[in-house]
Amino acid sequence: MEKRPQDNEKTWDTIAQSFNTTRNKPWKQCIDFIQQLPDTYTIADLGCGNGRHLLPCAEHCKKAIGLDISKKLLNITKNKIKKQHLNNTELIHADITQLPLKENTMDAIIFIAALHNIRGRKKRIQSLKEVNRILKKNGRALISVWSRWQDRYRKHFIKKMLFNKKKHGREEFGDIYIYWRQHSLNIPRYYHLYSKKEFIRDIKQSGLEIENIQSVKIHSKIFPDNYFAITKKKR
Repeated sequence: MEKRPQDNEKTWDTIAQSFNTTRNKPWKQCIDFIQQLPDTYTIADLGCGNGRHLLPCAEHCKKAIGLDISKKLLNITKNKIKKQHLNNTELIHADITQLPLKENTMDAIIFIAALHNIRGRKKRIQSLKEVNRILKKNGRALISVWSRWQDRYRKHFIKKMLFNKKKHGREEFGDIYIYWRQHSLNIPRYYHLYSKKEFIRDIKQSGLEIENIQSVKIHSKIFPDNYFAITKKKR
């Protein structure tokens, strides 16, 4: 049975503890972005999860704000913040397509491995428009998504492209359920895996300007499994 979009919060709450045990090391691309920011900056981590990138933000920047749809992941992050005695961090339970933040308030944003969990191109672009809205003039954001053509899922989408051309219901080419099977769980998670061309198109559609985009191999051996874009607010 297809999971409904409103089940996204429940999905991530269910796997929160298991997810936390396997996702603690921050990605180099994120650390590089964070460390080149002025230490006077206020930065938001959209889809902060268990805080693996939010904590480096708080350690480097004047203020760090973490937003996530999962209350359980936010509680995990809250405990980490307490253990590290960080007093410049705020956590907000929120939907990334409707951020409870004022426009032109963030110096920088990281939006890492979360855009691809939003169902529907319209909503994904809306979340990118929210990035543009809350950034200050000339503010920059690092955005990442999983690649459709990575080693693990390449054959799946080639077959789908060749033999299943019709869309079913709300399904878009690139949509897939990826099961979380750690710690005896078997939980389907919605993903929309991106081509590089589509990623560029959606960012531009939101009004953000692309400064740099990279295709990166994190786990794949042959084809890139992630795209990282450094974007800028035009106005």
